[in-house]
Amino acid sequence: MACLPYRLVPRFFMDKIFTPPIPTDKEGKAIIAPYPLRKVEAVLARSGFNAIVTTPEKLEKVVTSKGTKVVGINVHDPRGIEPVSAKLSIIFGGGETWTAKFFDELGEKVNKLKEKYNFKVVIGGAGAWQLEKDSPDWADVIFLGHAEVDFPEVIKKLEEGEVVPRVVKGRYPRKLEEIPPIINPSRGGEVQITRGCPRGCWFCSVTPDTFISFPLDYIMKEVEVNMKAGIKDVSLITDDMLLYGTKRLNEVNHDAIVRLYMELKRAGVDYINFAHISAAPVKLSPKTVKAMSEIAEWNEEKAVAPVVGLETGSEKIFNKYMKMKAYPWNYTHWKDLIVEATAIMNESYIFPCYTMTIGYPEETGKDVEDSINLVEYIIDHEPIAWIFPLPVIPMGLSKIRDNPLPALERLPSRYWDLLYLSWKYDLKITRRLGSTIAYTSKNPLIRSIVTYMIDKVFNTIEWYFERLKGTKGKSALEYKDLNLNTTYGVVWSIFQLFKLAFSSSLT
Repeated sequence: MACLPYRLVPRFFMDKIFTPPIPTDKEGKAIIAPYPLRKVEAVLARSGFNAIVTTPEKLEKVVTSKGTKVVGINVHDPRGIEPVSAKLSIIFGGGETWTAKFFDELGEKVNKLKEKYNFKVVIGGAGAWQLEKDSPDWADVIFLGHAEVDFPEVIKKLEEGEVVPRVVKGRYPRKLEEIPPIINPSRGGEVQITRGCPRGCWFCSVTPDTFISFPLDYIMKEVEVNMKAGIKDVSLITDDMLLYGTKRLNEVNHDAIVRLYMELKRAGVDYINFAHISAAPVKLSPKTVKAMSEIAEWNEEKAVAPVVGLETGSEKIFNKYMKMKAYPWNYTHWKDLIVEATAIMNESYIFPCYTMTIGYPEETGKDVEDSINLVEYIIDHEPIAWIFPLPVIPMGLSKIRDNPLPALERLPSRYWDLLYLSWKYDLKITRRLGSTIAYTSKNPLIRSIVTYMIDKVFNTIEWYFERLKGTKGKSALEYKDLNLNTTYGVVWSIFQLFKLAFSSSLT
């Protein structure tokens, strides 16, 4: 929700429902925090720094009471141009996303505090690449990459008044000993089990990382930190669940994965979730997928929905940008590999969110037609899966970082046919799995809102994507001036909803 253009989501809903403040203690320390911040906290603590993780709402309290010398900000999408944000912004008429809006508001607060207390500001995190060529004036350093090796030295120099380059690219840790476990609880029970990915896809910012599987005792130390704070769910951070414990792409370490899941359940974990999985290793080891599900006790209401790369149906695009995606198979097996892997996952209550990358410079209508054929082939088998065609983003650490950012006028014309086909099927699956989706939130109010939206709103939203298809995306521009944070915008939207409801009743 936070990646939608901010004018389309009333401020009240963002502040009170979708992005409520994180609780803090009396000193302003965050009770829970995103895993990357907890990792930086551990890195700095190991180097002897007194690091405090706080929230935007309590920043002033911490700065004024602790004699702060350096403020670090973790960003995921400060300019609103990561794939999902870019897509939603384009199809709803463009404009600044909520993530960009929040970043600008935080910047205003930080700048005022900086002028008063004269501290230095470092910005890092997964979205820091968006600021490498467009950094705000109030930022002293943009830090790219992992923190373990170089970040403590950057902080030391800033504290001592030494000159630090405007942009610093941190080296990747090569050994486990360089990566300390978290020392305070992470949001959602997040713990990292692998780092990096050896598949080498050009569009991915993870590609340069050295691949590491963390030992079981290391992972359980982090799980214990979360469980002591009352967090009984675990979310496993990985770029491919089935690469855990392996050294080669053509194998799955079944025993290591089973041991991990067994140990998590023995520790008292209620729900095991994971972020990503690839289709190829699923086909390599169906028994591992089944074992994961049985140990975790997944079912239709307590399922998992990891991100899985579908990417493209074009042989040309596949072999240039993601050749190892199907390894140990190749492009000629891609369609059937996806269908077989999806069936294996569905049998174990894994409902994949397939993401596609569309809009490479040399991509033609024929290439998108191949992707449409791939999606139609998948849909013909009626899997439980979502398919999201996303504009390919030139992320700063990827091999395509010099490509232009996506824009409505540069997307292939057949993208809108692919978008309609995918979203029509996505809405069907969403309606079917309403209770599963609502279960992901522990907040009863959020569950009620999500259930209502699925039941009422999603039944009528298909018309919007059909119009995008018919106009090749141009109908999105009709909404570029709509702002639900103004009186006019609210009145206009109510009028449109009544018009929609009336026209629907006549059909």
